[in-house]
Amino acid sequence: MAASTSRRKFSSQFKAEAVQLVIQSQRPIITVAEELAINPGTLGNWVKKYRQDNPEPDKTMTPADHGRLAELEEQNRQLKMENEFLKKAAAFFAREQD
Repeated sequence: MAASTSRRKFSSQFKAEAVQLVIQSQRPIITVAEELAINPGTLGNWVKKYRQDNPEPDKTMTPADHGRLAELEEQNRQLKMENEFLKKAAAFFAREQD
């Protein structure tokens, strides 16, 4: 004879908040499910339905985005070089003070 178990009912607000914990914190479903004392499969189904109903916008880059990215990468490279130089100069002058 199987043990009878009653299904828990969750409010729409609870489901929405649980899904947002997963989506916004980017934590694993199993971790959030354990914290909320719910079945990971149940939370996984809620997250899957949310993602189906709310697909992320297409994140393709425009030509302007590619240009801006190249510019930022060049600027980043230059700043790294300057930062390395300043570290070496600071170390040099620190030795000169002694």
